[in-house]
Amino acid sequence: MTRAITRRHALKQAAAAAAACSLPAIVPSSVRGHDAPAYRVNLAAIGTGGRATSNIRGSFLPHKDVRIVAACDCYRSKRENFAAMINKHYDREVCKSYADFREVLDRTDIDGVIISTQDHWHVPLAWHAARAKKHMYVEKPLGVALAWAWKLRDVVGEAKVAFQYGTQQRGDQRQFRQAVDLVRGGHIGKVDRIDVWCPDMSEQFNQASVPPYGSTAEAPVPDDLEYDMWIGPAPMKPYTVDRTTNWGGYHIYDYALGFIAGWGAHPLDVAQWGLDADGTGPIRYEGTGKVPPPGSLWDTVESWDVMCEYASGVKMHFMGQRAADAVIKQYHPKPLTHGTTFFGERGWVSVDRAGLYTSDPALKELQIEPSDAEHPVQSHARNFIDAMKTGWPTLNPLESAIRSDTISHLADLCVRLGRPIRWNPETEQILDDPEATRHLDRPQRAPWTMA
Repeated sequence: MTRAITRRHALKQAAAAAAACSLPAIVPSSVRGHDAPAYRVNLAAIGTGGRATSNIRGSFLPHKDVRIVAACDCYRSKRENFAAMINKHYDREVCKSYADFREVLDRTDIDGVIISTQDHWHVPLAWHAARAKKHMYVEKPLGVALAWAWKLRDVVGEAKVAFQYGTQQRGDQRQFRQAVDLVRGGHIGKVDRIDVWCPDMSEQFNQASVPPYGSTAEAPVPDDLEYDMWIGPAPMKPYTVDRTTNWGGYHIYDYALGFIAGWGAHPLDVAQWGLDADGTGPIRYEGTGKVPPPGSLWDTVESWDVMCEYASGVKMHFMGQRAADAVIKQYHPKPLTHGTTFFGERGWVSVDRAGLYTSDPALKELQIEPSDAEHPVQSHARNFIDAMKTGWPTLNPLESAIRSDTISHLADLCVRLGRPIRWNPETEQILDDPEATRHLDRPQRAPWTMA
């Protein structure tokens, strides 16, 4: 308790000092009233597809101290439909649609952005937002190159803006915090291994117009789409009907790492959180997997089975669903396609979106002190809004995002290169493997660069 209280107070003192000197003055509701313009924050949605729509409608619109005032997307129909939905909600014209994110960031009345684009745009957009002094809520996974994420870390630190990683599970569903509190509280003893699993590409084979890996036939670009901007910093490639869909964005290596990151971000984040490892990560990766045949449109790692080892000796088994099936069924009463299981000296705790499972049913009934009491249990959206106003820490800050994303990147590399990867989490360097090191960065196509 002494360590927890000290850490909590130190975080609050540091955050309060930063807030006093760096954040915009947003007057509390007790002074101006809950709906007063000075109390509200104005947010812009960059990326307005299905994920943005469901998240913003369900998590942001219910808060009266928020206004969604801009909708930006490369698809005209998506941004216009999104803006119409927002304006209908407010019963007034408050949300304007944009094709170019730079026009959004130029608006001085916008306090923050919600980034829900395809993965390859997450970090560049966040970087530009930080340069414009905008707070940011960024969907997972973080990005396609660790070097880009490190550059984002620098500019977010300089700008002193709030960053929230959109994994949701640290705040929106109680069972994840309960699992972490059981693990951190020592209720299963010292942790020696973890199972982490999630869907692999096979879950979406039927979404391709030409299963399983999509059509490679060139097709006309729809009039509705700003194609050059959609491609953005990635290499320019011919348009196909499966390239700019959600599934193309998930499974084409120019734009994503695949579900090893896009889905893996959720259970990996819980594993890191439970180990209190938000500032570090495993030191060794070894495993196998499958990549689609050369020439396939969808070309991210299709399936994987990777063992990761921390400096403490804890081993984490990170698997796609097909690899995980036989493993998880050995102990889990009703496994879903995703989850995180912590194994300790005195039992195990497993958690997914359906619930909490324990080796001893009595563990679920324990009333325990939260391990992160400085973060009240609340949604990621509410926590982000409050962090914007007060400078308090977010539930899922940038450092936790970078560290869990690093696991996906290095697991991907050990599968693609067919050899173990050794990693120094202190210096963030791959050891004795120049070829693997080159994969930590990617060139960016002009003019869509972080410069």
